[in-house]
Amino acid sequence: MSTAQFPPGFVWGAATAAYQIEGAVDADGRGESIWDRFSHTPGKTLNGATGDVACDHYHRWAEDLDLMRELGVGAYRFSIAWPRILPTGRGAVNQAGLDFYRRLAEGMLERGITPYATLYHWDLPQALQDAGGWPARATAEAFAEYAGIVGRALGDVVKHWMTINEPWCVSVLSHQIGEHAPGMKDPRLAIAAAHHTLLAHGLGVRELRREAPGCEAGIVLNYTAAFPHSADPADVAAARRFDGFFNRWFTDPVFGMGYPADMVALYGQAGYLPHGLSFVEPGDMETIAEPTDFLGVNYYTRGVFTAGGPGEPWRELQYDTPRTEMGWEIYPQGLYELLLRLHTHYGARKLFVTENGVSYLDGPGPDGAVHDERRVDYMRAHFAACQRAIVAGAPLAGFFYWSLLDNFEWAKGYEQRFGIVHVDYDTQKRTPKDSFRYYQQVIAANGLAE
Repeated sequence: MSTAQFPPGFVWGAATAAYQIEGAVDADGRGESIWDRFSHTPGKTLNGATGDVACDHYHRWAEDLDLMRELGVGAYRFSIAWPRILPTGRGAVNQAGLDFYRRLAEGMLERGITPYATLYHWDLPQALQDAGGWPARATAEAFAEYAGIVGRALGDVVKHWMTINEPWCVSVLSHQIGEHAPGMKDPRLAIAAAHHTLLAHGLGVRELRREAPGCEAGIVLNYTAAFPHSADPADVAAARRFDGFFNRWFTDPVFGMGYPADMVALYGQAGYLPHGLSFVEPGDMETIAEPTDFLGVNYYTRGVFTAGGPGEPWRELQYDTPRTEMGWEIYPQGLYELLLRLHTHYGARKLFVTENGVSYLDGPGPDGAVHDERRVDYMRAHFAACQRAIVAGAPLAGFFYWSLLDNFEWAKGYEQRFGIVHVDYDTQKRTPKDSFRYYQQVIAANGLAE
């Protein structure tokens, strides 16, 4: 393999999520999700933005698939909205929801695009939240039922499944930090939510394999590469604690290592586990470690850490380095090191980069085109990091760029643009950016476009 080429059969794809692009929140029997409730609560999202319309993908999906065919991707990672299938989370199935995703998957196949479906990308049915949400074990059990229903209904057209997207965000960002729905700020609830999200993954894998025999199933974890500010043991320990909080707490159990003992002790000392790991029932850890076919890796940035003050397990430093509109440092070397770590330390047999991308606000210029050179530079650097990781032995099988379309960026509303296709939210006009054309060249060459 040359320094610029990727292996034969490497999967090039694009990624989106249902609530961020679909709109049509009241269409065809869809139930309310926690993001419907959260985004309509004053003060929760920037400028009060909601996903009510977003990119109107629910009605414009064929146009968007045509864009993907033009781009040349071989795969599309999309998510299925749980409230479209089970409006109250359990019970009666909404056939219209299943029909929509069947049309979408069949439309991909007709265009030579392989569907990669994510079952949960944060849009929990509000009825399940009202019954306790992710801190409650019943939500994991409800997810298993949902996974079985969808696997049985769509397993003939969807062969690649991702159970949960970013358990850290589902639990910590949403139940401890409070930035995402349902907007809670209780670390004890966050730890319970993390466990039940991981449990839902294991139960979901079992249901998918039962209802869609021969399918490929995995989970998607998000990572922030953690680096110490110096070789000082206190800095090294601080970086390791953050790594435990953000990365190891989720990766270790998926690979059969259980919850990291150092973090259990730290959470216990902080009072976050007043009853220990009482929410862990016999057999749970074996379920969470259900063997999977791949691990999905979402990577955007790194963090640099030094020792914190009293009661502060770490302190993050902000270097004067290039950053994105989200304020995230651009650090492709972190992706390279992460992919190798997942292979060498955890023994991952197959990896996909399921999200990697950048927010820049470039819009159409006087010529009507979007010249987003910074995004092209970002893409080139991260593709190169992936290629180097493959040469070094990482079993990376594919890359899904985040994101195909500018979209609703959760609590950030519409003020961030990650897409390689510009969306005018007033007219819904799609305009491929220069980064779209660059990615087109990379895919066609199966290698870095110089």
